Amino acid sequence: MKIHIIFTFQKGPYGGGNQFLKALRNECREAGIYTDDPGQADVFLFNSFQNLRQALKYKKKYPDKIFVHRVDGPISLYRNSRDSSIDRLIFEVNNFIADATIFQSNFSLQANKDLGMHFNRLNKIIFNAPDNSIFHPGGRKNPDFKNRKLKLISISWSSNMMKGFDVYQYLDKNLDFSKYEYVFVGNSPVKFDNIRQLPPQDSASVANLLRNSDIYITASKKDPCSNSLIEALSCGLPAVVLNDGGHPELIGWGGEKFDSPAEIVEKIEKIRHNYNQYTDSLPLYNLADIAKQYSDFIEDVFNKVGNKELAVKKFSLGNYIRLNGKIFLNRISLI
Repeated sequence: MKIHIIFTFQKGPYGGGNQFLKALRNECREAGIYTDDPGQADVFLFNSFQNLRQALKYKKKYPDKIFVHRVDGPISLYRNSRDSSIDRLIFEVNNFIADATIFQSNFSLQANKDLGMHFNRLNKIIFNAPDNSIFHPGGRKNPDFKNRKLKLISISWSSNMMKGFDVYQYLDKNLDFSKYEYVFVGNSPVKFDNIRQLPPQDSASVANLLRNSDIYITASKKDPCSNSLIEALSCGLPAVVLNDGGHPELIGWGGEKFDSPAEIVEKIEKIRHNYNQYTDSLPLYNLADIAKQYSDFIEDVFNKVGNKELAVKKFSLGNYIRLNGKIFLNRISLI
């Protein structure tokens, strides 16, 4: 069985989906189950709303091959938009192309279902994972906070306000910076007075910044499976997270949740005073294990099709033309 990922990969610092899928592709290559040649693939994995037109073209060209959809979002929730047309388009393409669907968290599965998504017969929840050769504790020791400030860090490639910038602004104005250092890495729509702001960094630099910090903070809203949060946990950092989206599922006992910005200092101090307890309880996100979950699920779909337990979605030229038109009309929103 050979897998091909339908995705336009970007070099350097980019969104979480790009970073995860690059790492997944590398793992599949090492396992000998990946091909760069679509013609040699038995299974296509396509991602959320990206490259939907290419996925449709491959469905037209290879109607008897298997398509697995890695679903994000819902998009309208984390874009804070009343317009759910992109989500409806994703649902339609999923219904037309996908023989199976992978959700990144239970939050994402339930939220898409609540928005009206019809499920395939085969579905599975699989979290993301980082490149563990980059994102790891690296011999990091639990720090002594008696003689220095506590080091806080937040990261966002996206400058969407839904990524929590209202909370970061609150912290910038209300934290006692004689007790805390705070670094924000990425793209921000706001300027900070006290939080040190760094531009987007490559993965190795991000990992080093994380390993040299104490607590990760994320306030992103309706985030189905935050890659930056997983990277921070994998580098040995407890986290303080907004009690929303997939965050509560991801941190397990390795952090604290907050519902309002006024609670954050209390949560930070709770972790400070019980630091070993939190670092000992950090969840493990091993890319090899996650890649195996992907390959096992995809192989199960492949075998069910081969054993005639599951029929590959039939190709319809009418659906192809209709959905291709919808993708064209949504091309600006899909960027």
